[in-house]
Amino acid sequence: MAKKGIHQKYFDTKITCTTCGTEFMSGSTRGEEIKVDTCSSCHPFYTGNQQFANAAGRVERFKSKFNKKEEIAKQTASLSKAQKDLNKKMQKIKKKHP
Repeated sequence: MAKKGIHQKYFDTKITCTTCGTEFMSGSTRGEEIKVDTCSSCHPFYTGNQQFANAAGRVERFKSKFNKKEEIAKQTASLSKAQKDLNKKMQKIKKKHP
């Protein structure tokens, strides 16, 4: 008999393949819905022919993260440039009016 309170919850899980769109039900402790890149319907090992998986989603996610970092770097660079310009102006004013 299993002890109470030490086991994970077990769900009837809907598994969705992002490449071919196939959906099937299985059991899992991970949650009620799982998305996988390839399944037995589209994996080359099972089908015998090669398909290109939908890697564009991963690439786009990476590019969006990278672009966000670049935008933040540009913003901080522009702020620091503005601060440098302000400091130069303040130094000029101090030289004119000691």
